[in-house]
Amino acid sequence: MNRSKVALLKTSPATLLEDCHRLMNLAGYQDVISKDCDTALKINISWHFFYPGSSTTPWQLDGVIRAMKRDGYDPSLIHGCHNRTVVIDAHLGERENKQLNVVQAHGLRNVHLYEGEDWINVRDAIGSLADKFLCLNQVYPDGFMIPKRFIGENIIHLPTVKTHVFTTTTGAMKNAFGGLLNERRHWTHPVIHETLVDLLMIQKKIHRGVFAVMDGTFAGDGPGPRCMVPHVKNVLLASSDQVAIDAVAAKLMGFDPMRDLKFVRLAHEQGLGCGDPRDIEIVGDVDAAAQNWHFTGPFKKMTFASRMQHLIYWGPLKKPIEWSLKTVLAPWAYMASVLYHDSFWYPLHQQRINEILQSDWGRLFQNWDQLQIPPNDLSARGWSDVGKEPAVLHRESMKYFLKSLRILGTCMKEAPEFAARRRRKKA
Repeated sequence: MNRSKVALLKTSPATLLEDCHRLMNLAGYQDVISKDCDTALKINISWHFFYPGSSTTPWQLDGVIRAMKRDGYDPSLIHGCHNRTVVIDAHLGERENKQLNVVQAHGLRNVHLYEGEDWINVRDAIGSLADKFLCLNQVYPDGFMIPKRFIGENIIHLPTVKTHVFTTTTGAMKNAFGGLLNERRHWTHPVIHETLVDLLMIQKKIHRGVFAVMDGTFAGDGPGPRCMVPHVKNVLLASSDQVAIDAVAAKLMGFDPMRDLKFVRLAHEQGLGCGDPRDIEIVGDVDAAAQNWHFTGPFKKMTFASRMQHLIYWGPLKKPIEWSLKTVLAPWAYMASVLYHDSFWYPLHQQRINEILQSDWGRLFQNWDQLQIPPNDLSARGWSDVGKEPAVLHRESMKYFLKSLRILGTCMKEAPEFAARRRRKKA
């Protein structure tokens, strides 16, 4: 039996595009991503505002697209793919994180799964495999829906290396969460680890090929996936084993994946991938993969919001409050999250990352529009010149407050509790 393989390379803006192509081929992506069917590039937006380490970077997305074009993949069969959550505006996020710039520059389709796409009952898609779920049959006794377009197409996940207040770290496995569960995803938070295992089971059944390219140029430590301390780490990872890539990323951050990450251990035990770093083949920069970044993790310096989430889902507030999140009262939690993160935390915590924004990656992000390489130039190695201006987060509290009010309006309009009622009235 072949060992699971994870490719890892040190990188820089000057070599990013060449490194991404080499990385993906070291990990054997052409063996699993077929050229004769659609490929979804599953973009990660953990915050609709730009925050280093939080969301798919434009160079990560650009590097993957150029690598595929260089290797003969038809751009008409590649599309950007977005999910939606009740607290994240995906349309604002793809603009603020400059992902839309990349998709449009390459002339790719840009699919928002919640807008005009057909969804199908999971049992109609995977049949009796659903009987093997660890938790989803209990969470959703009436079943749940998944995107119909996913059936038979490839998917390449584009996560970042970061910590997470629910799952300790997040990566390739968690990146499927928003795309595969269309409504009431928060119902799964008390059993989030088991949920990620069930979702990986679904992916391996419905997709032609599953692959991940993980960006660690920026990496986030602390109460992620938003309120983190970002670090410049200059690495890229790739693998067709979603369990293995998450395990290797976790080990880099200083965690023991089989001990500290329940979702990795469960997936390993279910035979869905390899979570034990001792049994994973590392290709590329082996010495870099042996590093330990000694991240603090998400639980030592939690935000007020993350502490409250833990109290509600796993602590003493579970019994008196969690029930409300399964009723029409649930939008109170969405409102609280948007107001706390967008209106309070983001404008008041920007000073901590000024230094990282002056890094080469921060400058590349700031000057991206001026530095975009022509889409058909597949020989460029990267960006030798990243411009003079560093990225800047503008501390404009009123601007973010007003934006958060608009997002709140969308949040309330699209809340599944209200959307379900509208559908019933139409029926």
